[in-house]
Amino acid sequence: MFDFVRKHNKIMMGVLFLLIVPSFVLLGLNDYSRADAKTVVAKVDGRDITQAEWDDAHRNEIDRLRAAMPQLDVKLLDTPQARFGTLDRLVRERVLAAAADKLGLTASNQRLALELQNNPQIAMLRKADGTLDLEKYQQLLRAQGMNSDMFEASVRAEMSARQVLEGVGATAVVSNAAADTALGAYFEKRAVKLVRFKPSDFARKLQPSDADLEQFYQANTRLFMAPESADVEYLVLNAEAVAQSLVVNESDLRTYYEQNAQRLAAKEERRASHILLTSPQSASAAQREAAKAKAIALLSELRKSPDSFAALARKNSEDPDSAGNGGDLGYSSRGGMIKPLEDAVFALKKGELSEVVESEFGYHLVRLTDIKQPKQRSFEEMKAELSAELKKQQLQKKYAEAAEQFANTVYEQPDSLAPAADKLKLKVQTASNLSRTAVPDAKSPLTHPKLQAALFSPEATEKKRNTEAIDIGGGTLVAARVLNYTPARARPLSEVKDQVKARWLASRSAEEARKEGEARLAAWQAKPSEAQLPESAILSRAESRNVPQPILDAVLRADPAKLPALQGVDLGELGYVVLQVEKVLPREVRDENQARQARGQYTQWWTSAEGLAYYKWLHDRFKAVIKVPKPEPQAAPKA
Repeated sequence: MFDFVRKHNKIMMGVLFLLIVPSFVLLGLNDYSRADAKTVVAKVDGRDITQAEWDDAHRNEIDRLRAAMPQLDVKLLDTPQARFGTLDRLVRERVLAAAADKLGLTASNQRLALELQNNPQIAMLRKADGTLDLEKYQQLLRAQGMNSDMFEASVRAEMSARQVLEGVGATAVVSNAAADTALGAYFEKRAVKLVRFKPSDFARKLQPSDADLEQFYQANTRLFMAPESADVEYLVLNAEAVAQSLVVNESDLRTYYEQNAQRLAAKEERRASHILLTSPQSASAAQREAAKAKAIALLSELRKSPDSFAALARKNSEDPDSAGNGGDLGYSSRGGMIKPLEDAVFALKKGELSEVVESEFGYHLVRLTDIKQPKQRSFEEMKAELSAELKKQQLQKKYAEAAEQFANTVYEQPDSLAPAADKLKLKVQTASNLSRTAVPDAKSPLTHPKLQAALFSPEATEKKRNTEAIDIGGGTLVAARVLNYTPARARPLSEVKDQVKARWLASRSAEEARKEGEARLAAWQAKPSEAQLPESAILSRAESRNVPQPILDAVLRADPAKLPALQGVDLGELGYVVLQVEKVLPREVRDENQARQARGQYTQWWTSAEGLAYYKWLHDRFKAVIKVPKPEPQAAPKA
């Protein structure tokens, strides 16, 4: 299948180069209405991706980011753009999974074990002796809504999918000649002279008459419209609102305390000492037998004189961390030791010696020196903690019930939000002069695109009906109702005269700058010797000197065979530029080491481009399609 990329190599050369160029990083450059759960939002290889799967994937992504960055505002991750990004990644996962299945790519148990061993999250859970803290491991998985089987299955699937693109990456080859040619073309420099004609230089000389402003206003009335707006009332239902209404009575608390007293108690801790005779499982049978025989001999000696344990540990134990302390391991609760050692420690009575204990590290002799029994806290001491825990357990169920009641009430009684507010003890909030084009604000639910669309629909603006309960993300439902609606209207000239004047000046001064620039260009092209140009500057993709992109494009497009060459660039409201490209300067390479680094990075980007092209081919082959529209880029807040 990878032959597809190879067979079309020449045809794809230009396309791949265009994919590489915008992303290049090299030596001194900078780094490259509520949907139903069963609604199909995408398809891959004939299989549906539902709204529920999309929601789950986005929730999981938010949870992972929130765990990594606790201070992050979750609402910033729940924009339409962020949600669409999650769907796009979900489709990519399904495409690669389908390809892995068709190609028969699987991850063996050995590779899976190695992957898990190298997982940084799991590595952080290892104890001092190198063993995995199983309790913390299970806690980590539970926080992600998984058990160990589910987690290992997801890692195996990810490894299989990864192999799909590794096939392209492993076979990518770029010759030094091809890399040097591409790099030379991309990083060549050009000496250029620039003369700018700025609108601001002409604006000072312009003074519009009332007739000029009237004419401009009439021709551009759409620029001076007052947008439609509405005064609204709205309700917000979230976990916080539901939690405020939860009340746990004392009898339930006492029952919960009695049923969970053992679980809620602190863990018993035991202090033990051990003597370790190392003999890893990789040792020969003879070595392990010798270590075991020595352990049996020491055990016999200890049975005769148990109080000599510390002295014998200092002399014989091969555990560097505890031998100097007479074998003392300190206090530990269950889950804090390797299992064979833990089983032995928690089977002993205080002062007892164990039999010889075998582990992956060798043979142990164990003596239990102390037991700390946890103090059971009283009901009164735990009352506040128990109440919070019970509320947390009840919250999910109560929220689901409240959400259904909320949605049904605002729909069944569409002329007022008061019934829903009364039933769920919510506060009716208001907002004035809300615009459909309001700048998104993470703190305001009213700027959510779906809610705005509902508020400015005919059902809401003309009939003053409640919107449906709309999920705006982050476990929040909102319903709103228009109280007063003002349609879009043309503001009179008297109201916007200053704006009209500013627009007129910007338009006319840019036009004057263009006319002057074109006249100069024509004159200098006719008589090049009379051209009044400044000293030349060096421009390249790496050294753009912050010139506007149209200027840089014109400089780099100039035909090297026809230099020096004069040309003009119209920058619209930024004015006009006359430029003369004088000569081409080749790419500079300081030494062979720099050239080798550049070729290596070029190969990486070429490989990335091939991988992207191959993925796009797979995307088409497995008929991947996203059925929801891609949201518009989020507007930046106005100054």
